[in-house]
Amino acid sequence: MKELKERIREIAESLQDEMLSFAQKMIQCPSLSGEEESVAKLYLQELQKLGYDEAFLDKYGNVVGIVKGTEDGPSIMYNGHLDHVDIGDPDEWKGYEPYGGKIDESMILKEDRSGEERTQVIHGRAASDTKSGMACQVYSGAVLARLKKEGYRFKGNYIYSGVVLEEPAEQIGMRGLIEDTFTKKNIPVDGVVSCEATGLQLYLGHRGRVELSVDVEGVNSHASAPWLGVNAVTEASRLILEVEHAYADAKEDQNLGKSTIALTNITCSPGSMCIVPDRCHLTFDRRFIPGETAKDCVKEMEELISKLHEKDENFHAKAGIGATPRTTYTGIIKTVENIKEAWKISTEHPFVKAAAKGLEAYGEPVSYGYWDFGTDLAMICGGHGIAGIGYSPMQELYCHRPVDMCRTDFMKRAVTGNIAIFMELCKLDKNDFKL
Repeated sequence: MKELKERIREIAESLQDEMLSFAQKMIQCPSLSGEEESVAKLYLQELQKLGYDEAFLDKYGNVVGIVKGTEDGPSIMYNGHLDHVDIGDPDEWKGYEPYGGKIDESMILKEDRSGEERTQVIHGRAASDTKSGMACQVYSGAVLARLKKEGYRFKGNYIYSGVVLEEPAEQIGMRGLIEDTFTKKNIPVDGVVSCEATGLQLYLGHRGRVELSVDVEGVNSHASAPWLGVNAVTEASRLILEVEHAYADAKEDQNLGKSTIALTNITCSPGSMCIVPDRCHLTFDRRFIPGETAKDCVKEMEELISKLHEKDENFHAKAGIGATPRTTYTGIIKTVENIKEAWKISTEHPFVKAAAKGLEAYGEPVSYGYWDFGTDLAMICGGHGIAGIGYSPMQELYCHRPVDMCRTDFMKRAVTGNIAIFMELCKLDKNDFKL
């Protein structure tokens, strides 16, 4: 029997074309948030075809596949999300069909991010967030399934999961999977590897996020006599300027960067001709670093409101956390506060050191990074204290943009990279997975 590492490389190489074809098929299947059913079923069919020991859809519409090791060991979940953002204006896609999944040679960021180079890429919405990475994760599991069939032995359980409703940010799909489905099915998760975009680096954290919802009050009047009313939009503008000033010198984490706040939406009511609006609703995207909490962010906004009220007793506003009802494609309706916890894992943590050791054993360079955006790891790492990292072939620069693409050479390396990480993580003790 061939040496294990050599056989892993051979199997991965033999599945490369099939893996790329599968990625194309996924990109060609639109799956906006709440509309993931078709793509979920395609993932399920692929897991079953590739010989996973278990493959199922849960009641939320999440897809799960498990390859059980031949020896006891940790359960490592490899995760991505089934949904993606809207394509936007098709004319911005530089001639590419947003759901085409075309493979060609294009200019794209180098691995060291020093500039661009021409190489083969796959194009289309979700190529970089997260269908290319999930194709790699699915086929990493396929390699393990083939190894087991051939009589090779390895520790632990490899869990692939694709969750619904990640893009709306409340983590409803992930919450349902971890806190409901896996609890009832008694499926443990000791550690997690996310395929959110990392460009083959190991990503070790991101800032938290809370959607701050502010309602500013005014008084209606006829627009011909505005002095008889209080324009809520004008009042809201005072708060907007106060917020801009207050966060000019925000707190900073040496790895994750500064806390930030951005006004993302503004509406007023009644919003009709000839009526001064008496209500103005503001939505702020507030990013925060470890040590800060969503409650802290709400309190800060309330303090700014109080400051304006002290200056003018006619200024009235209320702040809270946004919570929008979301419906899964299976029909489950959930309303959850829009919060993502901040989290960070050290390069010296046993989980990170093991992942790095695994990559090095396969000749892969190791470097570290941190996301600008948030991920579902916020719920697992930030909320449940379970160790996690990011590792994928996709590059953050191309997410949510009409230049959505992923390098195919990175995809091929990520298949063996996932397995290298898994093999090393499964040598850890249970205590090594705690944050």
